[in-house]
Amino acid sequence: MTEPIYIIDGARTPFLKSRNRPGPFAASDLATDAGRALLLRQPFAPRSLDEVILGCAAPSPDEVNIGRVAALRMGCGHKVPGWTVMRNCASGMQALDSAINDIRAGRSDLVLAGGVDALSRAPLLFSDAMVLWLSSWYAAKTLGRRAALLARFKPGFLAPVIGLMKGLTDPVVGLLMGQTAENLAFRFGIDRREMDVYAARSHQRVLAAQKAGYFAHEIVPLYDKKGTLYALDDGVREDSTPENLAKLRPFFDPKYGNVTAGNSSQITDGGVWLVIASERAVEKFKLTPKGRIVDSQWAALDPAQMGLGPVYAATPLLQRHGLGLNDLDAWEINEAFAAQVIACIRAWASDEFCRNELGLPAALGVLDEAKLNVDGGAIAIGHPVGASGARIVLHLLNVLDRTAGKRGIAAICIGGGQGGAMLIERL
Repeated sequence: MTEPIYIIDGARTPFLKSRNRPGPFAASDLATDAGRALLLRQPFAPRSLDEVILGCAAPSPDEVNIGRVAALRMGCGHKVPGWTVMRNCASGMQALDSAINDIRAGRSDLVLAGGVDALSRAPLLFSDAMVLWLSSWYAAKTLGRRAALLARFKPGFLAPVIGLMKGLTDPVVGLLMGQTAENLAFRFGIDRREMDVYAARSHQRVLAAQKAGYFAHEIVPLYDKKGTLYALDDGVREDSTPENLAKLRPFFDPKYGNVTAGNSSQITDGGVWLVIASERAVEKFKLTPKGRIVDSQWAALDPAQMGLGPVYAATPLLQRHGLGLNDLDAWEINEAFAAQVIACIRAWASDEFCRNELGLPAALGVLDEAKLNVDGGAIAIGHPVGASGARIVLHLLNVLDRTAGKRGIAAICIGGGQGGAMLIERL
């Protein structure tokens, strides 16, 4: 179980913000374009892969096993298995972990793993009332029966159900993900100003990284059918200042809340891939690894507090490897909500939380925020649910490479009350 797992290379699409209409690319388009560009850089043929694993939280009905669809479209051939995993927000990270498990089990040596979602294309659904009415309509055999059904029809039956809103609502506790962030804000005393300052900083850091060209190698530009170029993450805004963000109304709890669209992650489309290899594959194909995945951890917690997932998942990693919070050179914590990231920082700094929830003798410490999401995060970049877990691993490795850092952790909260984390080492 100690066999090294190497990251050879990685690439992603620009993350494209939803504009309240279907985006220009289907999820398999995003996965295919990013994957083709990545595979073209490699010294091995796509058919040399042992498998393709893709995380996706909301595949469309015609792309249910989107991992196989993407594998075939990328030219991997009929004999390379392709499959899909789903762990909500950590689906992309789960794909990487599944690759690790298959390599260590001896089933694979060279895997393409990542995540994708096109959330702008989440479906509008009929209400239950409309579905029942249609069922009765199609079952009716006589004109009299259909006339009776028409008399009972109500225009309200046609009101659409937003599929994405159902997907972002926890079915066990009945809370939208943003309402769980409100819970954390209340629990840790996080006020509106703190959330907006954090959100504005995310935008500022992404803008600075774009201007410095830090995403250039990571992002594969896209062209739509009209020839329009998409070269950068397009949700970032220069006018996202604390003052402007303060003008937005709370969305999830209009009367008492502080979580707004501006201090939350964006609904976005995007895809990410990483090439994962064993030592045998490195030697066989003469690959040059960029880093390795040292360890990974999954954790679970109360779904109503789901945003603390990074704390529950990353802490065991730190303990197993004898590391403190600031012994790492970089951190990537997915920014589902500003309140959620701030709550994670405060949880680690709390004696009471660390004793009662993590079984530690005292607080773990205060995370140095100069090491956290140094190029911004999902508040500015966006959060295609299936892709984000892979994106933060890829970007963490790129940050370590750029800064000559050695180790870092990528961590993510997961709808349903879970957390995932990976310890990455640059080579």
